[in-house]
Formats: sequence, C-alpha cells, structure tokens
Amino acid sequence: MVDQQSSTDAVGTRIGQAVMLLHGGDREEARNRFAALWSELGEDGDALHRCTLAHYMADTQDDPGDELAWDLRALDAAAEGMTGERPAPRQDMLAMHAFSPALHLSLAADYLKLRRPGVARHHLDRARKAADALPDGGRGSGVRTAIDRLEARLGRDR
Repeated sequence: MVDQQSSTDAVGTRIGQAVMLLHGGDREEARNRFAALWSELGEDGDALHRCTLAHYMADTQDDPGDELAWDLRALDAAAEGMTGERPAPRQDMLAMHAFSPALHLSLAADYLKLRRPGVARHHLDRARKAADALPDGGRGSGVRTAIDRLEARLGRDR
C-alpha cells in the first residue's frame, strides 16, 4: 500500500509541476508533460489524476475542438470516479465533486468558442448549481466570478 501511495503522490506532483509550467506561460512544455503522463496513466489510471490532467491539458490546446475533447475526458474521468465500476476513494470523490463547477465552466466556455450557445448555457447552469456547494472566498469566489463573466458573454452574444 505504501508503494501505491508513493506512486500516486509522485503522479500528483508531476501533474502539479506541469500545471506550474502552464501557469508560468510555457504551454508547449506543459502540453508535452501532460501528454507523457496521459500515456503513462492510460484509460485505467486513477480517475482523479485523469480528471485533473485532462482538465489542465485542455488549457494547453490551440484548437477549440481539441480543448473540448480534453475537457470531456476530464468530465468522463470524474463521473467514472464518482459513479463507475471502480469508485475512487472517498477523498478523491470529494475532490472531483469540488472540481465539478470548474469542469462545467470550462465546457461552457468551450462550447461558446465553438458557437454552440445552447450547450454552453446547459453547462453554465450546471456550473452555477455545482458552485453553490463551494465555500465563500478563495477558489469558490473565483469560480463564481468566472461563471458570472461567462454568463454576461452569453447574454451579449444572443
């Protein structure tokens, strides 16, 4: 069990390092690292890792269709981890549940870029409902603010 936990922590650390590269502006290197990790994890890898990795991999994409595909992979991994045949450990389920507003917000933005406002609205509504469970302040406030901004964009684009 210790070896599996160490391996899991190492993957999480590597995802975090790639996210830091992404946030630091090195999208290409982040994309390369995410791709290597995705290959290592495979379809049967840890659901939380696949969800997190795919969510951030989407942000490295230049094509809106590719971005959508990665965000859909993230949503699928979260759903699998919470309700699939191999449910994730409780703490991972809680993490994926907390990730839900950001996943749906990303999907709404993706669909808006692809000029599919009806589907964008659907995911924006799901993001708003899921964000109600987030704490006030910090990340919760940031997600709610981003939802409000995208809502305003959707309203302007009508």
